[in-house]
Amino acid sequence: MSRNEGEQQEPVVVRDRRRIDPETGERRTPAPSGDEAQVAESMSGTLDENVGQADESVDQPVDGASPEQGGESTGLQKQVDELTADLKRVTAEYANYRKRVERDRESVIAAAKASVAGDLLTVLDDLERAEAHGDLNGAFKAVADKLIGTLNSSGLEAFGAEGDEFDPSVHEAVQHTTSSEVSGPTVTTVMRRGYRFGERVLRPAMVAVTDYEADAETASEAGADQSGESTEQE
Repeated sequence: MSRNEGEQQEPVVVRDRRRIDPETGERRTPAPSGDEAQVAESMSGTLDENVGQADESVDQPVDGASPEQGGESTGLQKQVDELTADLKRVTAEYANYRKRVERDRESVIAAAKASVAGDLLTVLDDLERAEAHGDLNGAFKAVADKLIGTLNSSGLEAFGAEGDEFDPSVHEAVQHTTSSEVSGPTVTTVMRRGYRFGERVLRPAMVAVTDYEADAETASEAGADQSGESTEQE
């Protein structure tokens, strides 16, 4: 046996200088040795610096954003403004569409009512003639009154009466006479009533018109007066 083999080997000592216990995760108490304490102080300083830098990065204000972040924010705001304008435009278009649909619906309903009322005008003419001859009475008159009342409440209106001023847009003149008793074209006889539904004329009134014209006696008196005035002036 050699001398080196005969000597007692020194035990190997492993010093665990980690500050955090890997098993419990708790902080260890620094050893009293100078090297270990120095390492502990160094690690503590490094840890404090890292914590301070992390706090500074967290507490950094938003106003200090980089130019790239500012440009991105401006781009997002521009997109929001464009989408808001598109939404307002679509909302206005939808409101106009609803109004147009409602207007068209009312127009279709009015046209349908006017068509039905126009088909019943001949019936109303028969009822008017029956009333003129005294044949509209009893249950027949009750039904006629109900029919006329329903049509009138729906918007049907009769026009054309003796004494009305002649209007070519609603009157159809089939006879024409002259008289000194009227001051202008006047309806003197109604042969068939006219009807309108709302602002739509379904049928013009068939009438006889009398226009103004001085009679012979009045014309001779007027001529004598004019000749007398001319003589006096001479």
